[in-house]
Amino acid sequence: MADPTGFLKHDRALPTRRPVDVRIRDWKEVYEDFPKEALRDQAGRCMDCGIPFCHNGCPLGNLIPEWNDLVRTDDWSAAIERLHATNNFPEFTGRLCPAPCEAACVLGINADPVTIKQVEVEIGDRAFAEGWVRPQPPVTRTGRSVAVVGSGPAGLAAAQQLTRAGHDVTVLERADRIGGLLRYGIPEFKMEKRVLERRLDQLVAEGTTFRTGVDVGVDVTVEQLREQYDAVLLTGGATLGRDLPVEGRDLAGIHLAMEYLVPANRVQEGDLQRAPIHAEGKDVVIIGGGDTGADCLGTALRQGARSTTQLEIMPRPPEERPDSTPWPTWPLVYRTSSAHEEGGERLFSVNTQRFLGEDGAVTGLELVEVEMLDGRFQPVEGSERVLPAQLVLLAMGFTGPQRTGLLEALGVELDGRGNVARGADWATNVPDVFVAGDMGRGQSLIVWAIAEGRAAAAAVDRHLVGETSLPSPVAPTSR
Repeated sequence: MADPTGFLKHDRALPTRRPVDVRIRDWKEVYEDFPKEALRDQAGRCMDCGIPFCHNGCPLGNLIPEWNDLVRTDDWSAAIERLHATNNFPEFTGRLCPAPCEAACVLGINADPVTIKQVEVEIGDRAFAEGWVRPQPPVTRTGRSVAVVGSGPAGLAAAQQLTRAGHDVTVLERADRIGGLLRYGIPEFKMEKRVLERRLDQLVAEGTTFRTGVDVGVDVTVEQLREQYDAVLLTGGATLGRDLPVEGRDLAGIHLAMEYLVPANRVQEGDLQRAPIHAEGKDVVIIGGGDTGADCLGTALRQGARSTTQLEIMPRPPEERPDSTPWPTWPLVYRTSSAHEEGGERLFSVNTQRFLGEDGAVTGLELVEVEMLDGRFQPVEGSERVLPAQLVLLAMGFTGPQRTGLLEALGVELDGRGNVARGADWATNVPDVFVAGDMGRGQSLIVWAIAEGRAAAAAVDRHLVGETSLPSPVAPTSR
């Protein structure tokens, strides 16, 4: 337990974001350093609540009250040990997770919740700075081999767990660098890639093998994969972006979000001087109000967009937690990310009816306001209007994994939502083939990806040697 009266003495506080006119001129993370004394005060706000509902909010089962108290008492090395007990990559989740644990914080019933996410990221960063994050290679080897297909958070977590269990683990990634969406989907201003690289160094030192530029099912056949490895774990993610098949969709200048974000991130890697899809001097419209849309927004602003507008078909959420999402559930409330703070307009309860263009290129889109009637969105008569746009980005989420290629060749069954079906042991219908993360769950949060990677690793370990000491935090359910 942390300070039992800390929540009475200290208000919730977060690190300061760098000034907007400064940070949109670079790609560095947006937050300034948070003083350690202030962080200890924040950790001390964790209450003696009896039942820590934050555990219910986090699928990883993070021991939040324990490491809050360790930070409060300045025992940082013990704090990272408790954090690593449930989470392979706290420096990722502390930056990228929307923190359902905070939504479930008991203090949040009638006050501002504990800054769990900030304490988490500070523990992770402090551990690297102090040299406490060391390789943990296995003491013994099993002689069994595992192929992990995909190197996002689920794949990396599973690979680390399986390597530490003594298996020979090879991660196969079709991109030219390891990391999946952590590498090419998340902009630098949300997580600088040095954060990813230092963790990958640990995995390599522990014995995990990484092979990039390998499109399994094309460069390596399914037959070769199953012959070379005793088990295969599919963690390729949900990569199919949701499209918008309306009139004018074939006009130039309309792109899925990942078609835009990937080359923008490659510029920061030094691969390109300038992204082929660029917002400079353009009116940019982003369709989709979630995190991916915000990533597109922050990127467009840094590229020098003339104007930015983000569209959402849902109504604007309320400022306070509504009765429909009571504590400790995830509240449907109005949220402002760092990118929204930087500029642009947000429109709610609107739908795109068609794209307009000249000479084969998009010049605008026709909007209509909508309202919910009989469970469906209906256009409001006479509310049509046109927004200028020379660049339109579709950020409406993802519909599941790529079915062609690997999944077809393996012959794995799909569930009703188009994800890879799995049983209670994370196994597919194909012998020795398992699945975890968004490829089986559908688009979800990074904490779910890591939790599923850890749980699937335990199942694969048990399959290979008959038993396991690896933790299994979650069961294989669909979102």
